Amino acid sequence: MVIPAGARERAGLRPGTELEVLVEDFSVRLVRRAPRPRLARVGRRLVARPTAGKEAPPVDVAKLVEEERNRWPW
Repeated sequence: MVIPAGARERAGLRPGTELEVLVEDFSVRLVRRAPRPRLARVGRRLVARPTAGKEAPPVDVAKLVEEERNRWPW
């Protein structure tokens, strides 16, 4: 499967990034697999600590919605 360079850059996808393919009624979604957080004991509580080394890239939701609206002919 080929993902256009602009989409890869915007989503922060790098070589080796694991994606999950979800097939729905009329679409296919690619979802980045993120490592699960680890549990660390802080005092008497368990706290979830992220294990991913890098934060997700910033996303302009309004721009994505507008692009999606312009993509469909109806």
